[in-house]
Amino acid sequence: MIHLCSAYLSVFAMKIKLRVFQPPNFSQRKVSTAAFLVLLPISLIALIFFVVYPGDLSLQSLFAPPSACLPSSLANVTSSEAELRILLGVLTVADAYQRRDLIRRAYLLQQPRLAASRVDVRFILCRLTTEEQRTFVAMEIMLYDDVIILDCAENVNEGKTYDYLSSLPRILDAGGRRPPYDYVVKTDDDTYYLIDKLSETLRGLPRVDVYLGMRVPCRSTGSEGGFMSGMGYALSWDLVEWVAASELARQKRLGPEDIMVGVWLNEGGRGKNRINMMPRMYDYPGGPETCFRHGFVPDSVAVHKLKDNSKWATTLQYFNVTQGLKKSKLYFID
Repeated sequence: MIHLCSAYLSVFAMKIKLRVFQPPNFSQRKVSTAAFLVLLPISLIALIFFVVYPGDLSLQSLFAPPSACLPSSLANVTSSEAELRILLGVLTVADAYQRRDLIRRAYLLQQPRLAASRVDVRFILCRLTTEEQRTFVAMEIMLYDDVIILDCAENVNEGKTYDYLSSLPRILDAGGRRPPYDYVVKTDDDTYYLIDKLSETLRGLPRVDVYLGMRVPCRSTGSEGGFMSGMGYALSWDLVEWVAASELARQKRLGPEDIMVGVWLNEGGRGKNRINMMPRMYDYPGGPETCFRHGFVPDSVAVHKLKDNSKWATTLQYFNVTQGLKKSKLYFID
């Protein structure tokens, strides 16, 4: 990259030198004057167009330096200086290509709202089994680098959550002064998180022995008993390390995954800082209202049971995800 940048700058400098030190050629003055008179009105028309339609053509792209010359640290500013780091692991299956694409867009549009937080969204798969999966998922990884493939057979309640949590200290670099993440979230591909609200909530917590989610039974109180709904829950990094080292968790990895995580923590005396996010985490509205299903609320942290695109669209519209769409003559969306 450095050599490419140096070569580019050298050529640019040579062009400048040629322009600065080239002796004047008086025989070409008449030709230059004629060319100037022809190009002047064209330049004025182009300038007017850029002023009137600034959103359709970008001047910045004309003057921007080659991407290879951008400092490599520029992309890592947010990562290295983030005050709060969250891993949002979305458990899904290899064939859910369209759903992953939708989720990527939904979370990417939220990133500008994050302050001093970094939220990495990763899709958690088990072993790929078909040539189609190997090809298409490999393309996703090459483009987005947001897929983790575990060494397990695809499943829901046969240990995938255990494999996900227990693998993180091993596959992530945890040898620095601070852990790679302050919190790890387990969620599914039918849940939509308002990651700015999640970050605000987690920022005020102690980051040790934290177990946060929609508590079941929903009326339970206190620091022990019950579990957090599988729609999504957050564990502080110390609990993730404990799961990875726990023989109790390994032996009891089979069964309804959200219940089993509660069992690990309850029997292991962990997760004392239990944060019940009701009513800010709930199921998609529909049917009689209960403590875990009700209408949308502005201060939501997560909405669950978005089983089809229609429910996703309704949810994203409620939270004004497309509000920032700029007006342009290139498209019409009423």
